[in-house]
Formats: sequence, C-alpha cells, structure tokens
Amino acid sequence: MRIDVANKLREGLRGPLIERSDPDYDEVRKVYNAMIDKRPLMVARCVDVADVIAAVNFGRDNDLLIAVRGGGHSGPGLGSCDDGLVIDLSLMKGTRVDPLRRRVRVSPGCTQGDVDHAAHAFGLAVPAGILSTTGIGGLTLGGGTGYLTRKYGLTIDNLIEADVVLADGTFVTASATENADLFWALRGGGGNFGVVTSFLFQAHPVRMVYGGPILWDQKHARVIMQRYVDFLPTAPEDLGMFLGLKTMPSTDPFPRADWGKRICALISCYDGTAEQGELAIRPLLKDLPAALVNWTGMMPFPALQALFDPLLPKGLQWYWKGGFVKELPERAINVHLENAEKTPSELSLMHLYPISGAVHRVGKTETAWNARDATWSMVIAGIDPDPQKAEALKRWAREYWEAVHPHNVGGYVNFMMGDEGDQRLKATYGENYERLAAAKKKYDPANLFRVNQNIRPAS
Repeated sequence: MRIDVANKLREGLRGPLIERSDPDYDEVRKVYNAMIDKRPLMVARCVDVADVIAAVNFGRDNDLLIAVRGGGHSGPGLGSCDDGLVIDLSLMKGTRVDPLRRRVRVSPGCTQGDVDHAAHAFGLAVPAGILSTTGIGGLTLGGGTGYLTRKYGLTIDNLIEADVVLADGTFVTASATENADLFWALRGGGGNFGVVTSFLFQAHPVRMVYGGPILWDQKHARVIMQRYVDFLPTAPEDLGMFLGLKTMPSTDPFPRADWGKRICALISCYDGTAEQGELAIRPLLKDLPAALVNWTGMMPFPALQALFDPLLPKGLQWYWKGGFVKELPERAINVHLENAEKTPSELSLMHLYPISGAVHRVGKTETAWNARDATWSMVIAGIDPDPQKAEALKRWAREYWEAVHPHNVGGYVNFMMGDEGDQRLKATYGENYERLAAAKKKYDPANLFRVNQNIRPAS
C-alpha cells in the first residue's frame, strides 16, 4: 500500500500503526497459535473507540480484508489475515467493577485473567473459560464455557450489554432493550456483526473455591469416564468439573516417576467450603482406583483459572476439533480411549466440559448459541512446541474427530478451525442460522467482517 495512503490511517490513530517495514512487525503479528503465520499489510493497535472507528472506516474505504484481534487466542488464527488490516484491540485494557450491582465493565483487549483479577478484589467472578490468558472478547462472542457454567450459565448468559462499532463506522449499544436483534446475534454469533469495544457483564459472588486436578493412570479411564457420566447429573450445580484424556506433564511439580504417562483427569471447582466440596465429590470418588495425584484444595478463584497457564504458553502449535455431546455410551467411550492411546505429543488432549444446570434453563432460541440440550462440549486438541509436528497434530485430531463424530451433535464455534465449511457452520446454529443471516444483512450487508466463522448475509 502507498505510504501516503497508510499515513491517512496513521494520522487518525492515537495508537501505533505497524507495517511490514517496522522492526516490531514480526512480534506484533504473532498470535497465540504458532501454527498460524499470517502476514497482514498493517496492524492498527487501537487504544480507544475513536481508533476502532478510524480503522474500520479506513479498511472499508480501501477495500482491505479486515481481521479483528482481542486476545489472539483463536485456534484458526482469526485474529489475523494475509495482506489485509488487523484491528488489534489488545491495548484497550480496562475493567470497572460495580460491587453494589455486581456488574463488570470490560474493555475488548482484556484477558480472562484481567477480569478475574479485577472482580476478585470485590469477591466476584464472571463465568468464563479455564485459561486466564484467553481473550474475553472472542470467548464471549462464541458462547463461553468454564468452571462456573453449571451454576451461572455461559459467559453470554451473563452479558448485559455491548458497545459495537458497525461496518459503516457507526457506534451503537446492544442490549435487551436497545438494538435487541444485534444483542441476540452477538451472544454466540461470533465477530460477524461488528467490533465490540466494551462488554458489560453480570458478576456473581465467588471468592475462594475448592478445586484442582485429580489424575489417574489412563488404564483406569473407562471406569472413571463411566462414573463421571453417571455422577454429573446428580452433582450440585455449585460443582463444575471437566474430564480430560491427557498426558502427565514432564515438569515439576508433577511426580517425576509418572512423567509422560497417559492419564485420565478430572478437574473440579466447587463454589463453597472445603467441607462442602469434599462432600459433593465423595460419591464420585467412592471405590475408584487410587489416583496418581489429587491436588484438590481451597484456593482463590483466579488461582484456579490460571492453574494451567504455565503448561500452555503463547507460541505452541495448536490444531483442534470440537463438537457437542448429548450422551456418552460405552461405544463412544471405546472410541475415545482408542484414540487417546495415539496422542502425538505430551500436550495433546481431549476435554469434556459440562453443559448443564443453568445453561439448560435458557431456551434454544433465546440466544444465537443454541446447543442448550447438550450435556458436554468436547474439544480434541493436538498441541506441541515443535513446528515439525504440525502435520502429525492435525492428522491425529482429524482422525480422532472423524471416529467420534457419529456420537456428537453440532459444533462450538470457539472450537472450530478455519476449514470446517458452510454446512458445518449452518448445522452448528441450526434453527438460529436464518435469523443470524438476517442480522448480518442488516448490520454488515457487504460482509466486511468475514475473517471469522462467517455467517453470510441473507439473500
């Protein structure tokens, strides 16, 4: 792009505009998933809403492909693009907690850890994911599941309003009473409808929790999975617990004798006292084989959220596939166990996150996210630091997903790669897709925001 044209954008920004010739270009263009290596023409590092408006208008008027980046955690790298403009929101940090109304105002560059830290000072938490490094923006717009889901619902179920810069550069607020159709679409429809510059969440009283991992040798995985399937519907909603088929990390503080051993994990979070938490988990653990590790205990909620961050730093190779699960019969468990025995790396994993409790009390058409009758959200993730293993990670995740897919329904946009196809996306939204397409036509008729799990405008 000509220098004089780029300068027009630079003059309209408070934040820096990074181009290919800049010394920090390669660092700025990086995203969380090192398997993604995209080279945008420029990165507009916005610091306020005016910067976002300027960047959207510039990208549209110059016919540039636009990608929007918050935390940069997107598996398929949807926070970047080749030969286009990245609207980078990561410098737009800031949270404001209203402790009386239990509300948290969050800027789009915040990570989940930023939100946890700010809310925890007031004894509050916003339901979100399980890694503190995850960007709150992308997580929210896709749905948002985590430790508090069973008790308080999805992240979108706790979204009160959002400020949005639309494709024509106008600024609007979306809520249940203002631009309600946009508010509906934002809750699960991803980044299809504009650039969200502020989120307002309902928070809940959560301070200290009883939680942590329990790890067994994977030879016991069948009985643990079957027990988990039977136990979860009977468990109090104060208890969030997900299951993983993983590998014991070869690092402290994990027991050195078990490094590299395939394991079955249950990671829990009980919103209450240690005594209450132990009582809630006791029926699950009764008569199970001895665990290799049981590190459940009391801890601040943000500590649990950040517990696994050191194992999954920025810069690893990632490839994931996902789906929703209603039932987990023995034949499906067999498929999981067969494929978990073939993990191509120590970090590769399968997780089952519960979709129950408060999530089921919201109707399928009340938000764009409509998998309200699922029991779990499943993700299969091939992960390794070595770029030479990228193809092996992809192959394992794809083959595992193909094998287990007949037992799954739909998909979760936050666990999709960029090669899923239109039919997969339509199946994901089901009866809500046509309404989403209508909202897309109204708010982004030219499909300016298409570097995403793209919903095309209704014809």
